[in-house]
Amino acid sequence: MEQALVEQIRQRLDDFTATERRAAHALLANYPMLGLETVAQFAEAAGVSSPTILRFVARLGFPAFADFQKRLRSELENQLKSPLARDPSLPDEGGGTGNPFADKVIENIRETFLHLPARDIEAFADLLADDRRTVYLLGGRFTDALACYMAAHLRIVRDNVVHVAGQEGNWLDQLIGMGPRDVLIVFDIRRYQAEVVRFAEAAARQGVAVGLVTDSWMSPIARIAAHVLPARVAVPSPWDSVTALMAIAEALIAAVTRRNWTRSEKRMKRLEALRDRQERSGP
Repeated sequence: MEQALVEQIRQRLDDFTATERRAAHALLANYPMLGLETVAQFAEAAGVSSPTILRFVARLGFPAFADFQKRLRSELENQLKSPLARDPSLPDEGGGTGNPFADKVIENIRETFLHLPARDIEAFADLLADDRRTVYLLGGRFTDALACYMAAHLRIVRDNVVHVAGQEGNWLDQLIGMGPRDVLIVFDIRRYQAEVVRFAEAAARQGVAVGLVTDSWMSPIARIAAHVLPARVAVPSPWDSVTALMAIAEALIAAVTRRNWTRSEKRMKRLEALRDRQERSGP
């Protein structure tokens, strides 16, 4: 799958001139809708000139603004597709496992980490390894299992890990205690859930550092997230695959464990001792 334009822009921020970077940040803050406005409207919102917008678009590889907007509309269409609208077929191109589905999942993981700078994962891991912060994890209908899985691992190697679960009304009980010393990890893929977006935005307004694990088209939460880790999810199925998101979660778990191995080892030993004690005591 072709790399999403929003990913390309994020990765190339350092390549732009100062004014082009302003255009890029404005677009990322309102992606993709700002790019679907006129050149003049885009320029006004970004606080730059119309020629700057055209240079920005050209630097991204588009010969004309109309070509840039065509790409945005195509990505928006893919982002909003329901499972019924997705093509479940994929030809076996050979050279892989012989199973087109398995080959696509493997490709998704490879492409995810190929386009995900190691520094992004490391910076995210630094935040999660900070014992002074409480870590909250939240997911949507199909991604909450990833939040639960990651929370279970992080609780072994550090204190103060909370899985925000259950009905949306119960999430507010967690939100009232969240603040600038806390981190919220959100797993959110297309079709993005409004209640998950609302919670992340509310947490950000309270000063919480939001980290997002999402798909290539990127959840609206990317606008307010301090860290964004996009993964490939498309497979020959009406359903998206979360395997690459799981790989990101496991990479973060491993990195947090390594950050303070003395602490992690001590906690794991204590946990094993408690398990041994319970097994010896019997039912």
